[in-house]
Amino acid sequence: MNGTRRGLNRTLLALLGLLLIAAAGLGILAGTSRGFALSWTEAGMDVWARIQEQLGAARIPGTEISWWTVAVFSLLLFATVLLVCWIASQGTGRSNQVAQMQSEAGDTTVDTAVVSQAVKAALAQNTHVLSTSLQSWKTKGGSGITGTGLKLSVQARKGASPVELANDVEHLVTEIDALLGTQIPVLVRITSGTRSKFARSERVA
Repeated sequence: MNGTRRGLNRTLLALLGLLLIAAAGLGILAGTSRGFALSWTEAGMDVWARIQEQLGAARIPGTEISWWTVAVFSLLLFATVLLVCWIASQGTGRSNQVAQMQSEAGDTTVDTAVVSQAVKAALAQNTHVLSTSLQSWKTKGGSGITGTGLKLSVQARKGASPVELANDVEHLVTEIDALLGTQIPVLVRITSGTRSKFARSERVA
């Protein structure tokens, strides 16, 4: 529902995972094989000596700073900007409006808070439900209203029947469609957690 680039995220996570696996493998070899550890140390010293040589051969005139140092810091700054932009793009697409319908008489806007309060009121007396939360997200498409989808999260009470709770939520979604006068995509998430374990169970005589 949101604007998160899942393909890019998964690619970056896969690359990071491969790097970590490779680093772990090298660490295990270095800790278990003395010959590999010595070879790795020698290779590292050779690489560091070459780096020092390159830095010394490319100094900025009149300074002790190398052009390579400037290039590395510029690259790190560029990577930092890209990471900040990537982080800022995560989870975008959230909206505070469920629907906006246009007609000759005027525009009608339904806020997410209104539907959220209606959902909480409808499930307040449901003994299977501890809490609910509702979020709206921008989606592509839609007929008659701007493209919007809902994410309904329901925290179930300990011992609640998943089938009964799913039926109750499905009936609630039908009522939401009737309230809005149109069908919109709804993602329903039923969870249980620490609060469910420690909450007092409702008993029916």
